[in-house]
Amino acid sequence: MGKFLLLFLLILSVLFTGELTPPVQQWIVVPWTEGLARICVGLAQVLDRQVVVQGIAIINPVSGIGVEVQAGCNGIEAAIVLLAAVLAFPAPWRYKLAGLAAGLVAIQGLNVIRVISLFYLGQWNRTLFDWAHLYLWQALIMLDVLVVWLIWVRALPSRNPAHA
Repeated sequence: MGKFLLLFLLILSVLFTGELTPPVQQWIVVPWTEGLARICVGLAQVLDRQVVVQGIAIINPVSGIGVEVQAGCNGIEAAIVLLAAVLAFPAPWRYKLAGLAAGLVAIQGLNVIRVISLFYLGQWNRTLFDWAHLYLWQALIMLDVLVVWLIWVRALPSRNPAHA
């Protein structure tokens, strides 16, 4: 367990530091965040054709109210935590890759719901928006990472032949 924790913290530190570098921001973070905003608007437009996207902003042009998908809200940090946990855990690479693929889909799927719900909460009630944004969704996204990782760990084949 100690080796896992040390490796997890090392990978986490490297990935979070790398995320802050200008090349990673320019080539990964900004395009990812803009893509997330476009996906959220595309889904919101199924029921609300007025919603538009401008870069990382999701806006209702009628009310002028919108949200910006900023760092911490784009799902990258949650993905980094999952990536570090999966990479640090002793498992064969094919299981790691499968776990990462499924986990990233789960995290980003929930994050899309998060962004869309916050956009509409912001239209309706600023106090509720602030509470959901700062407390509820932060906790739910990290809980999602933990649950995805725990499911992945439990789904790994047993390393002890006696339990096979």
